[in-house]
This record gives sequence, structure tokens and C-alpha cells, in this order.
Amino acid sequence: MTLPRASSPAPTRPDSEPTAIMLSDAAESFREILSPPFRAVLGKSLAITIGLLVVLWIALDSLAANLIQGSEPWLHTTLSILTGAGLFLGLGFLVAPTTSLIAGLFLDEIAEVVEKTSFPADPPGTALPLGTAMAVTAKFTLVVLVGNILALLLLLVPGVNLIAFLIVNAYLIGREYFEAAAVRFRSPAEARALRRAHGLRVFIGGLIVAVVLAIPIVNLVTPLFATAFMVRLHKRISAAA
Repeated sequence: MTLPRASSPAPTRPDSEPTAIMLSDAAESFREILSPPFRAVLGKSLAITIGLLVVLWIALDSLAANLIQGSEPWLHTTLSILTGAGLFLGLGFLVAPTTSLIAGLFLDEIAEVVEKTSFPADPPGTALPLGTAMAVTAKFTLVVLVGNILALLLLLVPGVNLIAFLIVNAYLIGREYFEAAAVRFRSPAEARALRRAHGLRVFIGGLIVAVVLAIPIVNLVTPLFATAFMVRLHKRISAAA
């Protein structure tokens, strides 16, 4: 399946586009998710994400409380404080897979808004069938969850925890969100091949998203931001091909 050449971004060589242009696209994507066309999706995404994180917190907190029940008062208090801190830290790492799960619910809706508002002269993409979209979402969430568990284990290694978090998520987010934007115009195999051919640019794009993901509160809008940003990156790469 061949993607029509995008007309909105100015054509550039695939490997020579300045990082400044990517940062400009990132800034525009962030502004766009606060615009009126995005507000309904933003509200639904935030509500579901926060609700799911609250449910995870309650479940983990209840499990921890049962494990330390019956200990000496001083030990119970100490373990409660340590458990609370651990849960807070662990929940921070669960933001990535949680937002990945939510992204699958709204990805096509977000991408369609970006395509219509920012690239009105280009033919719109085609949403994936429901079954395929659910399978892609499940795979995406599982991959990000496993990657972040590995990053969480590296938390014990001084000096590499944040670096590990950024690198792991830059690769996973860049890969999955870019391919998700690309399959609206290409077959999965073509989307994967395009991503591999421009691996460095996709990784840098993923790194920009990973930085947003590392910022508390702001990271709740990651699915919308990443989708809007990767739609733009895919359009630029396609225009330059």
C-alpha cells in the first residue's frame, strides 16, 4: 500500500532534518492537544488514565497492607512508610504502560484529528479494524510494561535509573507510536520497514516523548501528545522519501 506524498511539510532529506524541526513539531503537537478539537478526547483520556491508576494504587496498597498485617506496631509503621514510598515510585513506572493501554482506545481518533487539522490537503488515513487495533494495543502495552519492569530493576544501579527509563521508553514509544501512525497508510510490514529505515529519527522522536513521560502530571497527556507528534514525524519522513 503506497502512501500519497504529503503536501504540508516541506520535503527534506530523510537523514538530514534538523532536530530543531522535530522540537518545533513537538511544541506544535503539545499546543494542539489543548485546542478545541482535542478537548473531548483529552477529557476522556485523562479520566480513564487517572481512574485506572487509582484502581492500581488501591489494589497494590491493599495487597501491601495484608502482607504487613500482624507485625509489631513500630515495624508496621516503618513498613507502611516504606511500602507507601515504594508504591508511589512503582506507580510512576506504571504510567508508561497505562498510558500505552489508553492510547489504543483513542489513537485513531487522535490521528484523524491531526490529519484533518494539520494536513487538510492530504488524504486521510484508514483506521485499523477493531480486532487488529485491540491486538496491537495489547502487544504495545505488554512490550512497554516489560521494558519498564527492566528499567525499574535498574533503579538499584546508581546513576543509570533515569537514563535507563529514558532509553527504554524512547525506543519502545518511538517504535510503537510511529508504526501506529504509519499503519493508517501502510501495511504493518511496510510501516515496520519504514521505521527501521529511519531508526535514529524515530528514536529521537521517542526520546522527546519519553522526556514528557518522565514529568509528573504532564505525563498523563502522553498518549495524545505522542500520537500527534508521531503523525507529524511520519508525514515528514513520507514526504521526503
